[in-house]
Amino acid sequence: MMRQYELVERVQKYKPDVNEALLNKAYVYAMQKHGQQKRASGDPYISHPLEVAAILTEMHLDESTIAVALLHDTIEDTTATRAEIDELFGEDIGALVEGLTKIKKLDLVTKKAKQAENLRKLLLAISDDVRVLLVKLADRLHNMRTLDHMSPEKRARISEETMEIYAPLAGRMGMQDMREELENLSFRHINPEAFETVTKRLDELSERNQGLIKKIEDELRELLRAEGLVTAQVKGRQKKPYSVFRKMQSKSLSFEQLSDVWGFRILVDDVPSCYRALGIVHTRWRVVPGRFKDYISTPKQNDYQSIHTTIVGPSRQRIELQIRSRYMHEIAEYGIAAHTLYKDGENKTVDETGRAKPQSNAFSWLRRTIEALAEGDNPEEFLEHTKLELFQDQVFCFTPKGQLIALPRGATPIDFAYAVHTNIGDTCVGAKINGRIMPLVTRLNNGDEVEIIRSGIQVPPAAWEEIVVTGKARAAIRRATRAAIRKQYSGLGHRILERTFERSGKTFSREALKPVLHRLGQKDTEDAIAAVGRGELSSLDVLRAMFPDHQDERVTVKRTNTEGWFNMPSAAGIAFKLPDQAKDGTGPSALPIRGLSGNAEVTFSPSGAVPGDRIVGIMEEGKGITIYPIQSPSLQTFEDEPERWIDMRWDLDEANNTRFMARVAVSALNEPGSLAEIAQAIATSDVNIRSLSMGRVAADFSEMQFDLEVWDLRQLSHLITQLRELPAISGVKRVFS
Repeated sequence: MMRQYELVERVQKYKPDVNEALLNKAYVYAMQKHGQQKRASGDPYISHPLEVAAILTEMHLDESTIAVALLHDTIEDTTATRAEIDELFGEDIGALVEGLTKIKKLDLVTKKAKQAENLRKLLLAISDDVRVLLVKLADRLHNMRTLDHMSPEKRARISEETMEIYAPLAGRMGMQDMREELENLSFRHINPEAFETVTKRLDELSERNQGLIKKIEDELRELLRAEGLVTAQVKGRQKKPYSVFRKMQSKSLSFEQLSDVWGFRILVDDVPSCYRALGIVHTRWRVVPGRFKDYISTPKQNDYQSIHTTIVGPSRQRIELQIRSRYMHEIAEYGIAAHTLYKDGENKTVDETGRAKPQSNAFSWLRRTIEALAEGDNPEEFLEHTKLELFQDQVFCFTPKGQLIALPRGATPIDFAYAVHTNIGDTCVGAKINGRIMPLVTRLNNGDEVEIIRSGIQVPPAAWEEIVVTGKARAAIRRATRAAIRKQYSGLGHRILERTFERSGKTFSREALKPVLHRLGQKDTEDAIAAVGRGELSSLDVLRAMFPDHQDERVTVKRTNTEGWFNMPSAAGIAFKLPDQAKDGTGPSALPIRGLSGNAEVTFSPSGAVPGDRIVGIMEEGKGITIYPIQSPSLQTFEDEPERWIDMRWDLDEANNTRFMARVAVSALNEPGSLAEIAQAIATSDVNIRSLSMGRVAADFSEMQFDLEVWDLRQLSHLITQLRELPAISGVKRVFS
């Protein structure tokens, strides 16, 4: 266990003016508070915060961060309080310790909605001060190193959480060594058989090629020194088991097919020396085509800079090389922790070129991710967005003006458009890649110049969500789709309300609706109107909310029966005329139908019938007469009972002002706007929708069943023709029951 003086000496090596009093006080306070507490391994609990502090000293962090590491478990696991820590160490350290306490309570491997919300809390906690993240990552690293003492279930859960959240977060912050170690430790517990197999094969390979790495190191070093790069350092290393396993999985390769199990790193003094070293190596050995990347001229978003190349080097081995300056190496090793911006607030140091060291792009990414919290996405969308951002490797593309845009691998011009600006993505209709018009599904490559073609009337199709790979693009497309659907329903709802108010002798206006929104349980006017369009809110409820004294007036139209007519009380007062041979001269008040006298109750079949259909009546006991179109399959039930059939015909006068119900099935594309398009066509044909039911029949199509009110068969046939011409419609048919 590290002693008090050893901790101070560690910090003094890179910060001679260290505040020893702060470190000593934090050490003693943590030791007293944790007292006799033990870890699952049986070690004193204080050993854990001491090891976390030791990890942070390797990153050369300031004494305040080291003190937070010593204190990070005191509030949760001891009698310490935030007020006490504020008093002894200051509010700044107290706030960091409390932030870490809250993070420790988050369960990041649980059901999706809760996991998403907890990830929000994690990112919010680390957004104010990145030192919270650095201490948390060091805390997680030590816990992973000592995970063997946990139960198998807990080991698996913690390892999964580390692999899903903390390892990629460390990578995004530029801390590659920590990411590799976290991934490797997690891999060991998540897939122990694969870990053991890959580790064994790597050990065998290392034993078989003993001395080869040193031979290649020496040859590279001598070559560079002979060409004047005397201070160049060369170091070779074998790749980690998880890195090898991931490559085998992603490339579908066997272990024997891997050609770059070893990697070599060349460290030089400055940027010009990097390119000089590259020229020396490429002049001496052949380059493997397609395996060159320059991350110095185009750094990764986590500030990583290096030149990557693969050569067929000494002993005809394929060798992967990374060439970088020592400053770049510090950034690559420690990432965001290497930025003096976070060490006592200083940011005036310069890099090896004499330029001011930039602020961390990695932390800028974190800030942008936090901004996504304000976009109003649901937790699941935020989780998806963040995980996409964490896990994706990158390609670098350019706007026509030369602006560099970093995107995940597999990104399309649509992703590019949304990365530039949300409005550009929403209005994108095409793209030129390197001057040529290309499909929007084209995958972008490093160095592509992308020009977006826009249209002011464009609305992003919902299908784009399946094409894009960035969380920002997906979230924006979903928002635009929801807004378009809301707009369509709002238009439909406005027309419904206008007609309802007109029938009641009132005038509808948005302004008059605002004061009564609370009565309808709606947030704003557009939400209320859209709810009417969706059928979630009755137009009559809106009318009553705006005019509480309004009374519904129902007008009953009294029809005068003439000879040969009989009443249909349940069919809106419509009269049918029986064939002449069916009358007995007694008039409608006493129609002799199979022994029945008086007015017969007449109803329609469930699918209805309209003037122009050939119809028959079926006499049913207790129901009166039910009218069916001749095409109705239900008539087969009565084939053996001809005595129940009554031949009927339409005999409506020209002044008839009653609509009749017909059922129509419509198969439409399952995309936003289809329903509104159909409803518009129905309204344009002067047809009323009585009811609508929907059911998805395939991934891309929805089946809708409309009960429509029409004047006659001619109008219905015209509507069906109009619907079939709509681009969103795949089929329309009349339904008979």
